[in-house]
Amino acid sequence: MNAPVPNDLEAYWMGFTPNRAFKKKPRMFVAADGMYYTTHDGRQVMDGIAGLWCCNAGHNQPRIVKAVQKQVAELDYSPGFQMGHPKAFELANRLKSIMPGDLNHVFFVNSGSESVETALKIAIAYHRARGEGHRVRLIGREKGYHGVNFGGMSVGGMPANRKMFGALVTGVDHLRHTHGLEENLFTRGQPEHGVEFADDLERLCDLHDPSTIAAVIVEPIAGSAGVIMPPKGYLERLRAITKKHGILLILDEVITGFGRMGKPFASNYFDLDADIVCTAKAIANGVIPMGAVFAHDHVYDAFMQGPEELIELFHGYTYSANPVACAAALATLDTYEQDGLFL
Repeated sequence: MNAPVPNDLEAYWMGFTPNRAFKKKPRMFVAADGMYYTTHDGRQVMDGIAGLWCCNAGHNQPRIVKAVQKQVAELDYSPGFQMGHPKAFELANRLKSIMPGDLNHVFFVNSGSESVETALKIAIAYHRARGEGHRVRLIGREKGYHGVNFGGMSVGGMPANRKMFGALVTGVDHLRHTHGLEENLFTRGQPEHGVEFADDLERLCDLHDPSTIAAVIVEPIAGSAGVIMPPKGYLERLRAITKKHGILLILDEVITGFGRMGKPFASNYFDLDADIVCTAKAIANGVIPMGAVFAHDHVYDAFMQGPEELIELFHGYTYSANPVACAAALATLDTYEQDGLFL
């Protein structure tokens, strides 16, 4: 398949791309199937990172294609506020069934950045709902990547993402990263050394007072800074410290979710009981932008205390639980299950 390159490339301002260099020598994908893209000049290119870690089942999956086509003709859009549609509730129930522990409530978003932003807002609002409005501090980790919204950049630890935009969200601090290269240079799997890095949270508690900290957010396995496995016992110790001080633990599973660990989530793989889990990317196999934030029962229940007719959480997006995205996600889950992609 050959396809012409558009004559005028100036209107589209591409993200994370040297635009002037690209437009002098553009590279275009015009089709995709299975594990391969097709370029505009007919070459086959293996998709070695599954899109951007989102097309976990490969491209042009028949179940997903048919589900999207059918849904567009049936119900293409439904408001996400004050009204619902059946597939949103069906999808939420399917998702909670594959998440470990009591993460039984799902808030739909449209991307990993929105998933993180939502999780941070839920964490702060949770403490306020419990009468602990002084808990507003957020803790991230060096080398962490949590999207490109202001909250995600603030808790993230990628300097290149932060330097252009000046002061970000205040009251944020960072754990040291766990990449102990010298001791773990030839380690396979989880490193033997480095569990003590979790104690960095105790240091930050001593510095700020734990009663001011709302949440800690980490990737179970660092992705964008390089695939950095957590040291043995690190995540478990971090979980224990957060419980000790009443701090919420948010796991960013935007990349590790939906089979990349051989389990549905890293939470399953490491048997972790987080309070909030962020997901996106492969939830709909990259076909439609979508994400989901999982909340533990105790987090959800904290909001369900006032009069029933009042809005519990002043947050949401125009395209939350879009019907076409929900249909794509349900078909994606069918594909993962029926093709045995979750071991």
